[in-house]
Amino acid sequence: MHSAIVGVIAGLAITQVSILITTVYLHRSLSHKAVIFNRRVALLFRIVLWITTGIRPRQWVAVHRKHHAFTDVPGDPHSPVLLGFYRVQFGNVYYYRKEALNGDTVAKYARDLLPDRWDELLFDRSFVGLAIGISILALVGGWKIALVASIVHLVAYLGLSGAINAIGHSFGKRPYENLATNNTWLALMTCGEGLHNNHHAAPTAAKLSFLKGQIDPAWPIISLLVKLHLATVRLSAPKFKKQPAA
Repeated sequence: MHSAIVGVIAGLAITQVSILITTVYLHRSLSHKAVIFNRRVALLFRIVLWITTGIRPRQWVAVHRKHHAFTDVPGDPHSPVLLGFYRVQFGNVYYYRKEALNGDTVAKYARDLLPDRWDELLFDRSFVGLAIGISILALVGGWKIALVASIVHLVAYLGLSGAINAIGHSFGKRPYENLATNNTWLALMTCGEGLHNNHHAAPTAAKLSFLKGQIDPAWPIISLLVKLHLATVRLSAPKFKKQPAA
């Protein structure tokens, strides 16, 4: 198979793994405490995110919690309602970095996530993690595949992250009374994150699919880890007094 094709496939696969860990670990576990993972599983998630995204968990958590505190009103770090759809879709990483580097934001919204020895030794060195990730790709498949896979992953991960914030607050269904939206196709591409209206209706739910016909691809993974006694779910899905139609 041509190295470019292998690189594209590898890049998309890495993106899906990164998106999965972003939603189950950074989002549902660290940000909202909806699910708690075994320490070894959590460490594995941190390592994979470090070499595939370079994300510092407490920064991600702080930005996301601030988004919930100021959803689509002044103070929201990445609202398409305030900034415009295209700015958030294509510039989401800029707005994320701007807020993530705000020490006051991190101190206020991630006060429960103090740096530990792993952060000091490894995870706060984002570029080291990314360099290791690219080097692993090069050792396994060669530099051509590593280059193509890295570019594809960069574009896909940033594009999907932007879509969750831009499309997820602009277009789609709103079964619950909030400004976020549900998009089935986006949910399938983002391990459930496209069910954004559901999430804003019940942020502490570990399962993002509430209604008939909705699919949360990450939920079976969480359920498997629970069965293996590697995770504990606080709340799977909420019970509403009146359940809207999908």
